[in-house]
Amino acid sequence: MELNTTKDAFDRVVKKQKLSSSKSHEVIDQVGHEIQQALAQIVSPHDPTSLVDHKTILTELKLKLNAISPFHQLEGSQKELNVNLSKFPKLLEKTFNPDISKAYRNVDFDYHTVNQIIANHFYQQGFFDLGDSIINEAGEPEAAVVKFQFFEMHQILEAMKVRNLEPALRWVYANRRKLKHNGSNFELKLHSLQYMEILEKGSQADAINYAKTYLAPFAFLYKDEIMKLMGCLAYRGRLTTSPYAELMSPSHWEKSTEELIQQFCSLLGQSYNSPFGVAIAAGFEGLPTLLKLANVMAAKKQEWQAMKQLPVPVELGKEFQFHSIFVCPVSRDQGSEENPPMLMPCLHVLCKQSIMKLSKSSTRTFKCPYCPAEASVAQCRQLYF
Repeated sequence: MELNTTKDAFDRVVKKQKLSSSKSHEVIDQVGHEIQQALAQIVSPHDPTSLVDHKTILTELKLKLNAISPFHQLEGSQKELNVNLSKFPKLLEKTFNPDISKAYRNVDFDYHTVNQIIANHFYQQGFFDLGDSIINEAGEPEAAVVKFQFFEMHQILEAMKVRNLEPALRWVYANRRKLKHNGSNFELKLHSLQYMEILEKGSQADAINYAKTYLAPFAFLYKDEIMKLMGCLAYRGRLTTSPYAELMSPSHWEKSTEELIQQFCSLLGQSYNSPFGVAIAAGFEGLPTLLKLANVMAAKKQEWQAMKQLPVPVELGKEFQFHSIFVCPVSRDQGSEENPPMLMPCLHVLCKQSIMKLSKSSTRTFKCPYCPAEASVAQCRQLYF
């Protein structure tokens, strides 16, 4: 909401700036036109019998410029611009509070894990020197375990930028069994890209030989895709105007690059989206709410530091929702390690404390609050989210 307000204020400043600039150009053009006309009269040859002296021309020019009144015309638009410009920094200062430390709470961190997450983030992004500096300063050389794997990934990506698929295919061959286990057809996608490159830049015979060697093994499972690739042979030399022009789109290379990163990270047991980057993005989105809460709780600093659960919801986008949060429909309590969600035989779920109350501390069977089925504590199983 605050970001929308800031954007609206910025748009108003831009609009006023454009109006002021447009008005300035208009007034300058008017003044320039009158001056050009006066100069033309001064330098043009005159009839000696009707000679107009230069002083008269300059006097007339002065009267015309006074009539235009450039300063008066510019004053209004410039004043509106200045008002909006003076308000905008104040709004920025209010919205982007520089003292974000007010939202800080004392939290016990596993610094070993945090250092690993930060180092892995830089390795995953290709900033290897920065990652090395982090682990050297932290004194945790074991955090560099994934460095060499990510280094290999970035070498493959650099090759793909110049449409060299050999490193990518070598990696696929080395991990073929794992990729197949994941249900990936990434190998076919790479061979398809290579086939289209040969068809566009090489000979038809080379393309046919490549298809026989590398595409034929996929014909049984991916019949439609292979038929499209074979259809391209009939349009060699004019593929961009053929029914298969879409196969020439650079987007296929971009998607394959993204998939390589996803598959590479998956086989390494790493998240495709850097946990460090996700944490920073989520913190940025939730920070305004936390700052407001911190201001409200300013007089209760000890209570704020000891609080285990925030009294207000922090709304985050779906991209930040990785785990479901269970709330017991009977007690309205949120599930926790001490009070976990329990699955009953009827497939309804309650928190453990609610089940214990219904069963009179596990001494008898009880009826589900939401259906006629009965259950005992022994029949209930803990759910893990």
